[in-house]
Amino acid sequence: MMNRFLTALVALVMVAVTAASVQGQTAAAAPAPLLNANTAAEAEIARLPHLTPALARTIVSKRPLATFTALDALLSPTLSRVQLTELYGRLFVPVDINVATDAEVLLIPNAGNRMVREFKEYRPWVALAQFRREIGKYVNAEEIARLERYIVIK
Repeated sequence: MMNRFLTALVALVMVAVTAASVQGQTAAAAPAPLLNANTAAEAEIARLPHLTPALARTIVSKRPLATFTALDALLSPTLSRVQLTELYGRLFVPVDINVATDAEVLLIPNAGNRMVREFKEYRPWVALAQFRREIGKYVNAEEIARLERYIVIK
C-alpha cells in the first residue's frame, strides 16, 4: 500500500515539475513589450533600460517623433550606441518601409544591410501579407513577426 502511495506521489511531483518547466519556457519565449515612443506613457518610457525620468520627459516633449532616426538623434548625445541598441529592443518609432532611409532600417535591432536591400527591393509595399511572403524568403516566421513589430506600411 505504501509503495503505491509513494509511486503515485512521485508521479504527481514529476507532472508538476514538467508543467512548471513548460510554463517557464513559454513565458521566456514571449517577447518583451515594445513601446511606441509617440504613444507610450512617460512613466512607461522612464522604466526602460538606460532611460531616466528626465530623458523620458524629453522624449514626450518632442512628440510626435517623425522617424526612428529622430528618436536616435534625440538620445544619441546621452546614450552610447550599445545602450541605444539595447533600448531599441524595447522602444521604437514605427518605420514606414516604403520611405525609410537605410539609417532608419538599421536602427531596428538585428536588421542589417541585407534587410535594408530587401525592404527597398520590394517597394512599394502594399500589405503585410506581401511583407511576410517576400521577407519570408530570407528569414524564418519568428524573425518576420519580430520585424513586423517595428514596421508600418502606408
